[in-house]
Amino acid sequence: MAVLNVSDNDFDSKVMQSTLPVVVDFWADWCGPCKMIAPALESLSEKLNGKVVIAKVNVDQNPSTPSKFGVRGIPMLIIVKNGQVVSTKVGALPESELETWINGNL
Repeated sequence: MAVLNVSDNDFDSKVMQSTLPVVVDFWADWCGPCKMIAPALESLSEKLNGKVVIAKVNVDQNPSTPSKFGVRGIPMLIIVKNGQVVSTKVGALPESELETWINGNL
C-alpha cells in the first residue's frame, strides 16, 4: 500500500475514522530529516500492508491539523488507533527502529 497524503480537510475521515492503526508523519519539503525518513516510511507501508496505514501531512499546506496535535518540531510521527493517539515520536529514526516502534503500538 502506498503512503497516503492527508490534508486538513480529510484527516478525520482518513485517519481518525480508520479501521486500521495509522502512522501519521507530519513533515515539510524543506525539512532534511523528513526527507531522510521518507524512504523508510515508504518501505514500511509495503512491509506492513494490511496491518497499518502510513499517512503524511504537509505542515506548510495544512496548518490546522498539526496545531491540533501540538506539532512543534518535525518530523513528528503519531500512531492513531481507534481514533486515539497512542504514541508519538519526534525526529528521524532508522527504518528498523521505526518498525519496532510501530509494531510495539499495534
